[in-house]
Amino acid sequence: MSNLSIAAANAILTDNFAPWVLASGIKVEALAADSAKLRIPFAPQLARVGGNLCGQALLTGADTAMVIALAAASGGFRPCTTVDLTINYMRPIAGTDALLEAVVLRLGKTLAFCTCEVRAADDGKRAAFSTGTYALLASGASPPPRQPLERQ
Repeated sequence: MSNLSIAAANAILTDNFAPWVLASGIKVEALAADSAKLRIPFAPQLARVGGNLCGQALLTGADTAMVIALAAASGGFRPCTTVDLTINYMRPIAGTDALLEAVVLRLGKTLAFCTCEVRAADDGKRAAFSTGTYALLASGASPPPRQPLERQ
């Protein structure tokens, strides 16, 4: 069991994620010491041809779930930035919610490694599998601002 409550984890979403991520309706449903389970409710604005949840929504959900799993493993929100994010789609999720189960594989001093399984809520079948690597930032720190490319 995580020291982080579901209410606190949902507050982390509200306080730290972009409005367009929150517009997906993503919510935390369960937490453990090193994992988190989130749900993206099916909505027409997240669907594409054939009523399938779009890959962009699923990848965003997986990234979000892994950050919440990191918070569960750390006992609270830990500023981080995504270093690497990969997803493999196996089957569509059509007309039903997506369940995202993220697990922290290794939580180091400067890097964390996570996985996330994405399943269809109606049948529990795996629809996608994602891996993520996160750079852990100093508390209160944010990544350096991007510098515009110089034209020559």
